[in-house]
Amino acid sequence: MPGGAGRNMSGLRLAAGLMSGTSMDGIDAALIETDGRRHVRPLAAATVPYDRAFRARLRSVLGERGPVAEVERELTDRHAEAVRHLLADGGVAAAEVAVAGFHGHTILHDPAHRRTRQIGDGARLAAAIGIDVVADFRSADVAAGGQGAPLAPGYHAALVAGLERPLAVLNLGGVGNVTWIGARDDDLLAFDTGPGNALSDDWVAAHTDMAFDAGGALAARGHVHKEALMSLLDNPYFARRPPKSLDRDDFSSAPCAGLSAADGAATLAAFTVAAVAAGVAHLPVPPRRWLITGGGRHNETLLAGLAHALGVPVAPVEAVGWDGDALEAQAFAWLAVRALDGQPLSWPGTTGVPAPRTGGRLFRADCQANTPAATGPELSRGATGKAVTT
Repeated sequence: MPGGAGRNMSGLRLAAGLMSGTSMDGIDAALIETDGRRHVRPLAAATVPYDRAFRARLRSVLGERGPVAEVERELTDRHAEAVRHLLADGGVAAAEVAVAGFHGHTILHDPAHRRTRQIGDGARLAAAIGIDVVADFRSADVAAGGQGAPLAPGYHAALVAGLERPLAVLNLGGVGNVTWIGARDDDLLAFDTGPGNALSDDWVAAHTDMAFDAGGALAARGHVHKEALMSLLDNPYFARRPPKSLDRDDFSSAPCAGLSAADGAATLAAFTVAAVAAGVAHLPVPPRRWLITGGGRHNETLLAGLAHALGVPVAPVEAVGWDGDALEAQAFAWLAVRALDGQPLSWPGTTGVPAPRTGGRLFRADCQANTPAATGPELSRGATGKAVTT
């Protein structure tokens, strides 16, 4: 392994993961011990919220507009501070950590034109934290014809030993995405379902003095406007078969214009639920259970709506002992270790890439070299085109 830090004779390494999601609420950081396969031991987690002013600056560069370089530097420095908090909380020195997986922040995602961009300076972060960094996780997949998203499904599959299947892991961040895991570990299907929290967050911020609908309380007070909901659902995306993925701003709350704050929140919550329910038609077998991660799992209105629409048990991932606040950050720690080893990060069933694909770029703490993370052989594609065992 490059640098050799944090690795023992069994191949286990300490890895940090960093995620700045499309909800733009802050940085999630996690520290795990892993072999990049089935062994995962969470060690520490931290969340560093964004203040309102930085959230506005970040919002201003979506679509590659505005002062991107300036915001990228600040974003990177905030991630460095998050790593320092994480290591202090975990009682771990930087020298003990093999790698940090740095997702950065997505400001553009257009896989149809083979474009995706996550801002975040890997070299600057590596120098600041004294740990090798793997960044730029999505570009190789998109360049090869994949959607570049979602990337967490392999990690979800690594966690499900002993759980009843088929099951679905639904991440409700700014965008919603689902991982379907079948009876075998290599039965994986994943795609973006539609809006998660982004439309609701933007609506609430524009119509109230709140940044988001905490607990779904505002939506619970409102009434769903059926005509607006039908207009929102009148989108060819929902009928399109996976693989498929979305940009944060691919949907608009325009059909809710003129509604009260509460009615708009209720309608947008119903839209998120209906989008997930529409996605069930694309799954090989209906899941027996849905586990919810991301900020949306705190929204009781969403959870109640999902339970009603899906007709099977729905629960936050904490019900099976996972940490929903840290799960995506843990995933990028796990992915970083895989990238170092040349193991696939995506598969035909998760992003639609033609064959299992590694990715990421390595930035060393000592010289910040910008290189592919690894050049190891890809696993062969199974005859069914589904993901192969991780």
